[in-house]
Amino acid sequence: MDEKGERPPKKFKVQKSASKLMATIFWDSEGVLLIDYLPKGTTINGQYYANLLLQAREAVVQKRRGKLSGGVLFLQDNASVHTARVSRQALKDTGFSEIDHPPYSPDLFPSDYFFFSNLKKELRDCRFVDDNQMKMAVKSHFDCKKNIFWAV
Repeated sequence: MDEKGERPPKKFKVQKSASKLMATIFWDSEGVLLIDYLPKGTTINGQYYANLLLQAREAVVQKRRGKLSGGVLFLQDNASVHTARVSRQALKDTGFSEIDHPPYSPDLFPSDYFFFSNLKKELRDCRFVDDNQMKMAVKSHFDCKKNIFWAV
């Protein structure tokens, strides 16, 4: 109690804020091919991204049988990890054909305006106990999408 006989204000425990995970998602007109979550304490660099490109190629081979031989058009922005020499070489090694990144327009680049905005809306008010629970929610979000969702 203080001098006036009043109790001091109650102090609340500060709850640790939710951690963030960086996800790299490779997808096509049929759905998600690969989701990679950057390990905590790791920075994405050209070599890391180059390894992801090779994993994406393997995902195409496994999940989209025959499509690799027909040619894969690959769209990415000009982030420094995408333009790194090791990433450029890995992209060539995949056999994917890179297409130019369009100007920011909802009808030309659906990832920014449609794909991720829907995910963010759905998960906005969710609180997760741990990273695995969040990863399951992301997987569930994409698994329940109908084919029309991917054909945007």
